[in-house]
This record gives sequence, structure tokens and C-alpha cells, in this order.
Amino acid sequence: MSIAEQQRCPMVVVSGNSHPELAQIVAEKLSTHLCDCRCYHKANRETVVEIKESIRGKDVYIIQTGTKDVNNDMMELQIIAYACKTSSARRVVGVVPYIPYSKQSKMRKRGSIVCKLLAKMLSTSGLTHIITIDLHQKEIQGFFDIPVDNLRASPFLIEYIQGTIPDFRNAVIVARNPNSVKRVTSFAERLRLSIAVIHGEEKDEDEPCDGRTSPPPVMQEADFGLHSIPAILAKEKPPLNVVGDVGGRIAIIVDDMIDDVMSFVKIAEVLKERGAYKIYAMATHGLLSSDAPRLIEDSCIDEVVVTNTVPHEIQKMQCHKIKTVDISGMLVEAIRRIHNNESMSYLFRYIGMDD
Repeated sequence: MSIAEQQRCPMVVVSGNSHPELAQIVAEKLSTHLCDCRCYHKANRETVVEIKESIRGKDVYIIQTGTKDVNNDMMELQIIAYACKTSSARRVVGVVPYIPYSKQSKMRKRGSIVCKLLAKMLSTSGLTHIITIDLHQKEIQGFFDIPVDNLRASPFLIEYIQGTIPDFRNAVIVARNPNSVKRVTSFAERLRLSIAVIHGEEKDEDEPCDGRTSPPPVMQEADFGLHSIPAILAKEKPPLNVVGDVGGRIAIIVDDMIDDVMSFVKIAEVLKERGAYKIYAMATHGLLSSDAPRLIEDSCIDEVVVTNTVPHEIQKMQCHKIKTVDISGMLVEAIRRIHNNESMSYLFRYIGMDD
């Protein structure tokens, strides 16, 4: 794009109510100001959006992430996007560092794939492009009818490990469950470290019976006239176990998000029993729901490292173990490249498909 074309299509950065601090940082690094856009609730809790300056023919970048008030956040994003579309904006790009409902991306019994519903709603609201970071499942990109750039926060987390943990060469990267082995392997290969995997689940005597621990049914064959179907036995996971050597080493638990920290606390206790002398929990999205700060403070986890894709300043004031890595620089570069019609491949250097 020529300089004259860029002048005809200036950039506008709009902030929702979910993460104004991140929006301000991004705007400052882009050497621009936040658009005068007011998003508020009326007395009946309806969301109202008022854009106070002209955006006709401009490229609009809406910075809005998912927080604990997830439904309001996503509705605000859609209303802002639709307001920009009806105000004749040239492009409307949603910068959504954390896309909520990403765990509901599979069909379970008589449930629904809510993430696909959200993707359809965002695609039809007026957005022409989405920038996000570390989707829970990469296949979620296929739910959208518009381009999605799924950026990775791993370079920033790896840089934190190398620059903050003095003896990280004596560390082992731990997968919280077998499903996250690929992500952990990607970290370990770039850090030249070994991995360990947590297998099984914590036994809770107060947990209601879900059928897995009940006596197996008598092997019978159901005859439907055409063929016989053998009865399926219930499966039972073993208790928590560590596959790999963590004795006398630093254990770094890596995952894409930290929401309910109870599972991390239990895994940390198992790692401590196996001889790990320091334990870190590291993730891209720090949702830190309910009593997460108190549980982290009372646990044997030495440090929880998350990025600022989700605001968690209140949780940091309640727990000194929570540390933040700033990823605004990557969002700024992604916005700049999209605005200038440049390739995005530079942001995916040395990042494998499994990361």
C-alpha cells in the first residue's frame, strides 16, 4: 500500500470496556489515540454504543477480550463492530486476545458447540478479520467465516523462563494432562529441556458417583435382529501419577489457560512429593476465577506466570506469586502488518504446528 493510500485509509483504535489498559498500551505503541467511543448500559441493562468521531473509510481495530463478565464483553464487541459497519468503516478488525467459550468446542451428550455459535455471531456482526492469541483448540479457526490470525504467546513465555529463572537448565516442562503434551513438547524443544506428563486424576471421596466407579455390568449382548452389540465396560482413570523424572529439578507446568487453579494446586503437590524443589505454573490466559489468589498463595506453587490477555490486577494485589508478561508488542505488530497489507508469517517464525 502506498503512502497516499494509507493516508486515505487511516487507522482507528477502539477500546471496549473489558481491558482498557491493554487498549491504551497498544494505542500508545502505535503512536495513535483511542477513538472517542462510549459503551455503556442503560437502566434496563441494554448496551448502548456511541462513536463520537467519523470512521468513514477508515480501518477500525476493536480491542476487546473475554473476562469474567463474558456475555457482556462479547455483546459489546458485536454491537461496536456493527456500529462501525453501519458507519461505513473500510475494515473492522476484532483484536480479541482471549476468545471465550473456547472450551465448549466439542459436542458433549445433549449439549451444544457454543464456540461455533459465538464464531457465527462475530462473523455476521460486521467484523472482517479477527486477531487472537492461543486458541484452546486451533480447529476453532474453522468455525469462523472470516480470516482469523491465531498468534502465539510462547516466545514471550520462553523469554521469561530464560531471563527470570536463573537455573532453568535444571528444569523440566510438565504437561498437566496427556492432551497438552504437544504444546509442552514445543516448549521443551526450544528450551532444550526434557518433559514430564501428569496422568490420572485426583480421587475425591465427596465427589458424587458418575458411574465410572460402579460395578461393571454383566456382559450381555443386545440383539437388534441384525447384529449383536457387546456391552461396553465403564473406564476408570488411575490416581495422579507423574510420567518422567522431576526429582531435584524445577517443574514448569505449561498450559494455555489458568482458570480453576485447584487442579494446578493438586498437581503441584504431587510434583513436590516426587522431589521437585521449585514449581512454576505458566499459561497464556490468566482467568484466575473464584478463590484462585488465595489458593495460589496457600499452595506450594512458587510462581504463576500469565500474560495480560485478560485483566487480573485485582488478583495480583491479593497474591504476590502472580506475575504478568506483556504481549502488547505482538498485537501492535499484527495490527501494523494487517493495516499495511504485509505478511503475517514473521510472527510465526520458529513456531511449530503443535504450539
